[in-house]
Amino acid sequence: MIVLVLALLAGVGYGAYWGVSTVRASLPQTTGTIKIPGLDGQVEVKRDSYGVPQIYANTDQDLFRAQGFVQAQDRFWEMDVRRHMTSGRLSEMFGKSQVSTDEFLRTLGWRRVAQEEYDTKLSDETKKYLQSYADGVNDYLKGRDGAEISVEYAALGFTNDYRPAKWTPVDSVAWLKAMAWDLRSNMQDEIDRSLLTSRLDGKQIKELYPPYPYARTNRSSTRAAINQDTGEYDPEAEPGGKANGDGTGTGTDGTGTGTDAGAGGTGTEAGGVGTAGSAAGAVGGLQSQLDALSGTLDEIPALLGPSGSGIGSNSWVVSGKYTTTSKPLLANDPHLAPQLPSVWYQMGLHCRSITEDCQYDVAGYTFSGLPGVVIGHNKNIAWGMTNLGADVSDLYLEKINGDTYQYGNEQKKFITREETIKIAGAKSQTITVRETGHGPVVSDRDSELRKVGDKAPVDNAAPDRGEGYGVSLQWTALQPGKTMDAVFELNRAEDFKQFRAAAENFEVPSQNLIYADFEGHIGYQAPGKIPVRAKGDGSLPAPGWNPDYHWKKDYVPFSELPYEYDPERGYIVTANQAVIDDEKYPHMLTTDWGYGARSQRINDLVKFEDQGRREDLDRRHAHHAGGQPQRDRLRYLCRIC
Repeated sequence: MIVLVLALLAGVGYGAYWGVSTVRASLPQTTGTIKIPGLDGQVEVKRDSYGVPQIYANTDQDLFRAQGFVQAQDRFWEMDVRRHMTSGRLSEMFGKSQVSTDEFLRTLGWRRVAQEEYDTKLSDETKKYLQSYADGVNDYLKGRDGAEISVEYAALGFTNDYRPAKWTPVDSVAWLKAMAWDLRSNMQDEIDRSLLTSRLDGKQIKELYPPYPYARTNRSSTRAAINQDTGEYDPEAEPGGKANGDGTGTGTDGTGTGTDAGAGGTGTEAGGVGTAGSAAGAVGGLQSQLDALSGTLDEIPALLGPSGSGIGSNSWVVSGKYTTTSKPLLANDPHLAPQLPSVWYQMGLHCRSITEDCQYDVAGYTFSGLPGVVIGHNKNIAWGMTNLGADVSDLYLEKINGDTYQYGNEQKKFITREETIKIAGAKSQTITVRETGHGPVVSDRDSELRKVGDKAPVDNAAPDRGEGYGVSLQWTALQPGKTMDAVFELNRAEDFKQFRAAAENFEVPSQNLIYADFEGHIGYQAPGKIPVRAKGDGSLPAPGWNPDYHWKKDYVPFSELPYEYDPERGYIVTANQAVIDDEKYPHMLTTDWGYGARSQRINDLVKFEDQGRREDLDRRHAHHAGGQPQRDRLRYLCRIC
């Protein structure tokens, strides 16, 4: 029996609802001693006047076990709802109203991918930390009924007999899929462009999606390209030509959108039977179906908080030559959707001494339900992130015939699985999930999309309609990866080399990572799995029956992704804008950059105003300038179409 010590540095307020005892029953214990079996030694949890916990331990296992316990004390209801969302099990808590959401999430299979990730990709060390965290959560749950865990369970008890289950390591991993969904880039724009084709011609759509202003906006590096001798990205290299993609698209960060070639159907082209040409008619005939899918997609971000205009993120790092301390200052404002409680959870994880058994001394922001720190600093480095906006998902039109779909000249069998959805207060329902070689058939989860065969007008070159066309989703987050490894590696990194090594495993979601260290260096790295398309640019749904539109086996190599280290200008800004020069960089990261209004404004403020103190950066975060409502207007126009 080991002791967990909790120290109180400030008081905690409370309110009244149902009765004082009901509310107080689930408030976290912040003073005194709690005995928890399984700890290797004494752990201290110190809270400041805002209730932010700082945890001190002698082993990594104790550190993450205590993190799990403390987060469960503070936010287990949030954690429980999140894991039911990521596993498509909200109906178990909230009944029939969540069945359609669960059906869609089961079709995507976030939890299945997270399980595969845990089983086949993550390091043994990461698994050990995840298990320690889960043990800490379960230490808190043990012996407590619902009302003692969180007051919300008292309310839920009026409607059903739900009881929280034990926490598992995969519950933590699955939350990364939800965050990737929230930052998935241009899927909605892909649908919107298709919807607009029913009422507007290519020239008109191009006017709504004007070219990205590369010449007028600042990027991470204006000279960057692939070094022709080494084959690797070089911030100072001369351009070496385009590798793939021809550029067209729309923005996703809420500040505006940009395209290079307008909208003329870069996802589909004219041609013969069963090829890209037949997709043009299919896209035109899928207006109502894509509109229905758009509505379904809108329901999922609502679970993570509102999205859209104004949700873009900002970050910048200034070198010591501009600061009063001669050390870099790093500012990060990651605008994930606002929620109560916040999607972020602030805390610190501190080994009393850094040893082989205890490797962490880090503080910053993480997510409840996730061990480690996602954005923050240790004694050597600091890092932040904004969304890169890379195009990592594509919709495919699928020609369906019974239990097969067309691919080239073949009829391939669907991969199928059955999913049983338990519903509070009602009988369970079973659905069948179908997958093509591209991914899950998301159109199966909407009644309007299931009628696609009755409504899709196509040209004479199209494959025989049979039972109609479906829509499948290919997305990098549906492949198992190592992002959870990267979180712990970032927490331990001591220099830019180790920072980049950690970033290489940060596969999903693809982010802009900025960097500063105690030695005075600043840097930037764009990580992530970014697909290389054999044909097309992902701006419109692609013809799934045409093998020419496949993703190549290998993603853009990490060595060829953009980075910077100690740029001569002395600062780096990321705010969802283009980070490369389209004429110099050989890979198509996305055609859907934001216009760069926020990044340009930050650049102007950094160049022409004081940045020498932390207070100066705080002022920049609070700065407000006129926004661009174009994206929202386009969404409404698409609905009218």
